[in-house]
Amino acid sequence: MMHELGIESVNLGLPGAGPRARADITRMAEVIRDEKLNLFPNCAVRTVKADITPLIEIVQHTGVAIEAATFIGSSPIRQYAEEWTMDHILKLSVEAVAYAVQNGLPVMYVTEDTTRARPEDIRRMYSAAIQAGAKRIVVCDTCGHAMPYGVRNLIGFVKQIVADSGEDVKIDWHGHSDRGLAVVNSLAAIKAGVDRVHATGLGIGERVGNTAMDLLLVNMKLDGITDRDLTRLAEYTRMVSEMCDVPMHNMYPVFGHDAFRTATGVHAAAVIKAKNKGDDWLADRVYSGVPAGLFGLKQKIEIGFMSGVSNIVYWLKEHGVEPDKKLVDEIFTAAKQHNRIMTDDEIFNIVRYHQFASSNLPTDTLDEWTKQIKGQGA
Repeated sequence: MMHELGIESVNLGLPGAGPRARADITRMAEVIRDEKLNLFPNCAVRTVKADITPLIEIVQHTGVAIEAATFIGSSPIRQYAEEWTMDHILKLSVEAVAYAVQNGLPVMYVTEDTTRARPEDIRRMYSAAIQAGAKRIVVCDTCGHAMPYGVRNLIGFVKQIVADSGEDVKIDWHGHSDRGLAVVNSLAAIKAGVDRVHATGLGIGERVGNTAMDLLLVNMKLDGITDRDLTRLAEYTRMVSEMCDVPMHNMYPVFGHDAFRTATGVHAAAVIKAKNKGDDWLADRVYSGVPAGLFGLKQKIEIGFMSGVSNIVYWLKEHGVEPDKKLVDEIFTAAKQHNRIMTDDEIFNIVRYHQFASSNLPTDTLDEWTKQIKGQGA
């Protein structure tokens, strides 16, 4: 699914976590190889040989090039907690990057908590890693600390470090969502000129999570950053939710159950009028800043206590029921008695009773008649 959506890279895990993690990473690398997926894999490794060696073994076993994401903390707060000196950090970094490069691994050097680090420390760390052979560096907002303007300034600073090195080194952005800014910060990083941004399905990650891959792709599409086909993106989010056992909130943007639902009469009337003009493009945008069709979804008009007659007529036509005036009036009256949106079953019950009442059949045949109607899929 990631391959089909045009996601370019995938993190396979942390080989230093133990035998199970190494077995999982090996299997996924084999799938990428055997199914010829257009995904460039990487693995997270601490700046220690004990983490990097298992990755070297996996690469040798599978024949798949896997990028080593060598990570180490960079901020003063982390240095204080760990009792690290900058000289110690630089020593670990250089030894790890050099060891990975010597064993044929492409390396991206990851400075955790970059957004809270001292500029002079960041310059020293990136410069040392680049000199040791890292071809990609990752700017991390590990604690979701940054604001978009800070991202822009930081990326500009890091680009100058790369330029000063004279090497061809790519820059990544890795953001978390502690302040709810992961997606907008990632977009700011793209605008500032990074080469790659990191994200996860539904934003799954520790604490409140990472940048949401799905919402990032939505905004990249709407902002003209990408023109890829994202009509299966909704399917991807459902798959992630199911496989990772992470329920999606009904009001989750774009892909939540309620994202394109409306029962408000004014909203629905505008959508319906657009459809009646034969303009589905307009109907998908007249009351939505996100066109549902771009992402494999569609607008849903429902019936509730704030609905008008147009909602009911539209709903009935969508479900293959002739909207005669008496039926519409019955549903309208029922809707006004609720303090919520009516369910499809509640509306179908009114339809069935209305149709039965119009059939002139004996009352004692109602149950049998209802079974027949249900059997027809009504």
